[in-house]
Amino acid sequence: MSEATGSTRIFRDDLLDGMVCLVSGAGSGFGREIACELARLGAIVIGCGRRLEPLQETLAIIESDSGRAEVFGVDIRDEAAVEVLIGGIVERHGRLDLLVNNAGGQFLSPAEAISAKGFRTVIELNVMGTWLMTSAAARLAFIPQQRGKVISVTLSPHNGMPGMVHSGAARAAVENMMKTLSIEWARFNIKLTALAAGQFATQTLLTKYPEVVVKNLQGTVPAGRLGSEAEMAWMVAYLASPAGEFHSGSVITIDGARDNWFGTWPPKDIADESGTPVAEQRRPKPD
Repeated sequence: MSEATGSTRIFRDDLLDGMVCLVSGAGSGFGREIACELARLGAIVIGCGRRLEPLQETLAIIESDSGRAEVFGVDIRDEAAVEVLIGGIVERHGRLDLLVNNAGGQFLSPAEAISAKGFRTVIELNVMGTWLMTSAAARLAFIPQQRGKVISVTLSPHNGMPGMVHSGAARAAVENMMKTLSIEWARFNIKLTALAAGQFATQTLLTKYPEVVVKNLQGTVPAGRLGSEAEMAWMVAYLASPAGEFHSGSVITIDGARDNWFGTWPPKDIADESGTPVAEQRRPKPD
């Protein structure tokens, strides 16, 4: 069961009542949790992704919690399919209030082992897919209605991403895209934000990455733990709400301080037996 349907609730139930929200990659992970949280708060959620079966599972979770949702199998790299998806949303609901660009992908690999095809695939999915969704949402909905929000999920850390050079390059491009469009489209009252996710205990991480990576990952986070999918969903809900109206053009990093430091503090080799960081020993001042 999605965490968003559980007993831990942060916002009032009608916070997003009636909003029309499109979430890509809604069949699993962040996308499913975000879709469930937005629906629980009263939004009409449209979920899309490449595979229909997991999307239908998300739909069942939302409907079991009395939420409203639709799901569509769409490859966000297919321009024509994206246009049909967003045009259909506007036709059925009269508007679109929020686009969450969550769909993306990458694979763990040394840079020298990544083929041109592999690099291109990651760029096309994360950059071109995000652009096609954002552009269509703006042209078909946000600009005509003179309002709208875009939240794009990217990645932390920002100081380099060894083992994922293709994804690091793609996510940096998306963050700059959000910053640039926040300036250009401010005249249409469109707000765009990037959410840079750090190390989260997603099903993808726990089941598809090497065990040695999963086992040691939380030790790289100063907060001493991995994030939960619900914590990402709560941030999206906050930005979607009236409280997020002045957020635009920013990159919000949500990673337990991993962007700033690798590991917990203090490291064992500069701490005493009680765990206190070593300090400079100063001579007492003469009287």
